[in-house]
Amino acid sequence: MEQLDRLRKLCLALPEATERDSHGEPTWFVRGKKTFVSFANHHHDDGRLAFWCPAAAGVQEELVRTESERFFRPPYVGHRGWLGVRLDVDVDWAEIDRIVRDAYRLVAPKSLAALVE
Repeated sequence: MEQLDRLRKLCLALPEATERDSHGEPTWFVRGKKTFVSFANHHHDDGRLAFWCPAAAGVQEELVRTESERFFRPPYVGHRGWLGVRLDVDVDWAEIDRIVRDAYRLVAPKSLAALVE
């Protein structure tokens, strides 16, 4: 699947990023511990092909309010500010790269986060 392959490439390009299945979906971790992206292939939500990731305070609410066709509040982790990002719509991969990097920086140790431009 092209979307998964492209997302995987972005995630694994980050320092000390690892991948393993979590809750039946490919998920990316910093140093094998902290999740920064979880793929969502129709398993946990309303039939969307997407990924979930942590977002800075207020980002989820703003994006869901202004661009609900591309962003959503994911189940289980949405109440903690995580962002759902649809991959079954017209995708701007440069934007996805920024979102993934922002998510990584939120959970990575400062020394690793500093390595990400």
